[in-house]
Formats: sequence, C-alpha cells, structure tokens
Amino acid sequence: MKKQFLEIGKIVGTHGLKGEVRIDPWCDSAAFLCRLKRLYEADGMERAIVSAKVHKNVAIILFKDVHTVEEADRLRGRIVYLNRDDVKLPKGTHFIQDLLGLTVEDADNGHVYGTITDVLKTGANDVYQVSKDGRDYLIPVIPEVVLEKDIDGGVVKIRPMKGLFDDED
Repeated sequence: MKKQFLEIGKIVGTHGLKGEVRIDPWCDSAAFLCRLKRLYEADGMERAIVSAKVHKNVAIILFKDVHTVEEADRLRGRIVYLNRDDVKLPKGTHFIQDLLGLTVEDADNGHVYGTITDVLKTGANDVYQVSKDGRDYLIPVIPEVVLEKDIDGGVVKIRPMKGLFDDED
C-alpha cells in the first residue's frame, strides 16, 4: 500500500532573521521541493509555504506561521513530508519509496531475483539495488533491462543482461 505522506527532507537550520528555514532535500532536487505549496510534519501538521528558493543545494522556505528566527530555530531537526496528492509526476516516473520492497522477477520465466532495497542515482540512469538471501545485485534502470514496473501489483519485470547474476550462463 502506498504511503500518503512521503519524507521529502529535513530542516537543518535557519536562514536570515525573518523565520526562513533551510531544508536539506531528500528528493531529486531542492528545486522540486520549492515547487510545493505546503509541507507536513510527522504529526500531520500542515505548514503553508509563503516563499521558497534554492540556495546552493538546499531549499530556503518561509512558512506562513513562522515569523522570527527563534521560531524557525525550534523547527531544526524536523523531518518534513509531502502529500502525494500535491504532486503530479510525469508518466513513467515514481516515488522511490513506492519502488522499495517491490519484487523483481524475470519477464520471460518468472524467476524471482529478489526485492528492491535501494535506488541509486548515478547520473546516467538510476540503478536498483536488489537483495535476496543476503546478497545484493545492481540492476541498471534502462529500457533494455527494466521492461515493466507494476507498482500496484508489487512487481518489476526485467530481462537481465549477461553477468548481472552469478547463476547466469
């Protein structure tokens, strides 16, 4: 089952004197985080965003209900969440948290290779870390290998390249 609220970053400090916070993004980029209109805390508290900008590799956010540096400093260390309903992802794009735990199986014969335990960002393409029986395998997320992602069905179908798994010919 998909989580409604997804971790998107952590408040790591303040910025300026008017109550802005610095958020370390746990998403694709600080720019993605800055496009949101609201964030949430673990207890479900909604925080409306008044302004947002990218500064180096962090997002500088001013919340509607935070007006001083002291109020902003009290938020330091908190994890912030997005509501998946607030985001429209491009077709074929998924939240990493939705991919974790999916079963990876062979598209041709149904052999189960393991489950996705991490998604690595390499620059050229993502790489799925697939784990089974204490072993980890790295699967490049390219059209020749990853043929189908069925998030609701809990499965990713692949056609592995030669050498990805030990037991291949």
